[in-house]
Amino acid sequence: MVDYQAIIDRILEESRRYLGQGRVADYIPALAEVDPHHMGISVSLLDGRSFAAGDTDIPFSIQSISKVFTLSMVTAKIGEELWKSVGREPSGNPFNSLVQLEHERGIPRNPFINAGALVVTDRLISLYHRPKEAILDFVRSMAGNNDIYYDSRVAVSERENADRNMALAYFMKSFGNIRNDVEMLIDVYCHQCAIAMSCGDISQSFLMLADRGINPHTGTRILTESQSKRLGAVMSMCGFYDESGDFAYRVGLPGKSGVGGGIAAYMPGKLAISVWSPELNSYGNSLAGIEILERFTTDIRRSIF
Repeated sequence: MVDYQAIIDRILEESRRYLGQGRVADYIPALAEVDPHHMGISVSLLDGRSFAAGDTDIPFSIQSISKVFTLSMVTAKIGEELWKSVGREPSGNPFNSLVQLEHERGIPRNPFINAGALVVTDRLISLYHRPKEAILDFVRSMAGNNDIYYDSRVAVSERENADRNMALAYFMKSFGNIRNDVEMLIDVYCHQCAIAMSCGDISQSFLMLADRGINPHTGTRILTESQSKRLGAVMSMCGFYDESGDFAYRVGLPGKSGVGGGIAAYMPGKLAISVWSPELNSYGNSLAGIEILERFTTDIRRSIF
């Protein structure tokens, strides 16, 4: 039997040497104030066991990890219809780039770059009368924790520095690919990115994908097995910006990162794992987090490949 606790304890201590080699996100002022020395690992298994090492109980801004939740919500409602408005290919450009949108007439390459996530959130607004409440309810249900909230300070900071996202949204609206008011869209988007969750919350929430679309906390099917498989495929190709290929090569799990320093990943039929280390590498992913996840799949001798 795999001794998960011993493995993550050892990995955590050995990974502290990476502290100081990256930089916290500073384009959102509230994120720039986060202590860069935090580090945590949380592993949740479908059999009910869980393991933690380091700072796993401290809530932090999940940022782009939230894109997995909103994508799941929209996919559950409209299925394949979504893919008429957003692609499923790696972008090859920065996550907030405007360049490809003009060439591809307002259709984002995938749902995990900012433009694609804005389209997903726009569709979510059309589906839910109170979208911010709906997102929070969904995340709480997935994590099995009703004490998850938006960090209003981060949301305000995001909104005050959302010029690029506003530009993306208005540009796509000119092509008819944004249907709702842009100011409302950016408000909802900034709030979803400002959800505060701990490593433990995140690993619990990704068990839904590990269980192929079933929320293990309620037994409710959220996604069909096919939808869950397809979301995992998109995460494998596009979940880590321009580092997605290298992450698949090194770690071998579908997952999603956020500039708050969190990474969530999962192994279908087995487990979900979340790591947090706020210092980012040049691609905008947690520098120590990726090293931790590479060590984890190496040490347990399992991945999806």
